Amino acid sequence: MSKDWNKSVSVALEEPGKFITIKNNQEASWALIEDWPLEEGPALDKALLILEAAHKGKKSDEAARLAFIAAAHEAGIAIKE
Repeated sequence: MSKDWNKSVSVALEEPGKFITIKNNQEASWALIEDWPLEEGPALDKALLILEAAHKGKKSDEAARLAFIAAAHEAGIAIKE
């Protein structure tokens, strides 16, 4: 199980105005792979790589969280930090 981030991120993945809270790298990875509206994009690709590196201890959880937020911006997903 992934350690929770210092600050969670809420994203409107299912429908506008309905937010899901992402609390850690595992939940972020799952959202990017299973629920993301884009199949590809530079920020999405980077977020997946950083999340994998964070899982291996090569990047910080905060770097992974910020990459996830950037991917959400790229996809036009509403977020609440």
